[in-house]
Amino acid sequence: MFTPERLVLARKRRRMTQAALAAASGLSAQSINAFEKHRKAPSADTLAALADILRFPVAFFQAPPAPEMQLDAVSFRAPTKMSALERDATLSSGAVASTLNAWMEERFRLPAPNVPTYPHLTPEQAAEQVRAAWGLGEAPVPNLVHLLEANGVRVFSLAPDCLDADAFSTVHSGTPYIFLNTRKTGERGRFDAAHELGHLVLHSEHRIPGGREGEPEANSFASAFLMPRAGIIAQRLNDASVERILSAKRRWGVSAMALAYRLRDLGLLSEWRHTQTVKKLAQMGYRTGEPGSLLARESSQLLAKVFDALRSKSMAPADIAAHMGIHLDDLNDYVFGLVPVSVPGGGRKSPAPRPELRLVHTTPASPSRPGVVPMAPSASAADTEPTTPPFDASIDEGVGRPTPLRRPGRSRMPGPQTPRR
Repeated sequence: MFTPERLVLARKRRRMTQAALAAASGLSAQSINAFEKHRKAPSADTLAALADILRFPVAFFQAPPAPEMQLDAVSFRAPTKMSALERDATLSSGAVASTLNAWMEERFRLPAPNVPTYPHLTPEQAAEQVRAAWGLGEAPVPNLVHLLEANGVRVFSLAPDCLDADAFSTVHSGTPYIFLNTRKTGERGRFDAAHELGHLVLHSEHRIPGGREGEPEANSFASAFLMPRAGIIAQRLNDASVERILSAKRRWGVSAMALAYRLRDLGLLSEWRHTQTVKKLAQMGYRTGEPGSLLARESSQLLAKVFDALRSKSMAPADIAAHMGIHLDDLNDYVFGLVPVSVPGGGRKSPAPRPELRLVHTTPASPSRPGVVPMAPSASAADTEPTTPPFDASIDEGVGRPTPLRRPGRSRMPGPQTPRR
């Protein structure tokens, strides 16, 4: 059965207007409009031709409607600078990725959302509260992607044609999503992830992400979350030299520029010293990269374990793509740089990262549905449903009850105005 919403999704994903699709297919714009408005269904031959033009399998257009990403619930960095086609392509890319999450949730029980929301706190205060809720203390954040996933955030990669969006986050049906540009350095990828976490924490409930105050607030949150005040002060970085900053940045897993900004914000660098430091770092190439960095991009533990569990049942990525009704290249776009290829776990090595996802054998069940389940330490076979599959992913350290996220309205809240890192 033809699903008109899927035609709209595919067209927007490929950055095509109705007129452009009509011209490419030899159909009239009125026919395309009729297909999308439920007024007319395309013939099998016409659907096959449209599928070929839009580079989706015919099965994609016969699946139920995909979740729709609402613009006012998405944290685009510079939405006014995006064209309508670019914006719609990015939102549609997120919608397709959410169908991957839905497909996994049908076969796995994934970690429940546990992202606290503090729309009334300053970014600094909110970052301190999240660190406390997640049991991080004042130590450097370990693998941030793992940490987000263990707390119910679904992390995917931005598709190659959507990299201008840089990164974005949203909440759909109570599930938080973060989409990252996995082509960046490890340091900048961590800051992006923390920045998007800031949007989820600060710009929820009655606050819509974005706006003049949204980006500076998310920057300030990311800075405070990755470089906590007490931890930085304890390191005695007062009037730190460039060499000392380059050494300290490795401990915190951040860029040299981000650490310099943080030292200035904490009053550990004067404005003059900060200006001179930034100039010197720029001359050394740290404005656009992290020369000589050994910090690897952080990968996804959740996706790796899901794919490994499916592989053990002889299901390859191509099979997953076929089940979703997309091509393998599209599936690869959403997990690029997140599923480790040769280095298990990915990211930098950290002592005792927390929390950690791990596969655990439970009671035997149907071998066709491996599962990834957040388990409490006291969980037993009686706690699971009769259809629970033979694999669980438990979270070693509980961090409280899940907090539903909502974004229905707007409220303007003042916050520190710091430059984007």
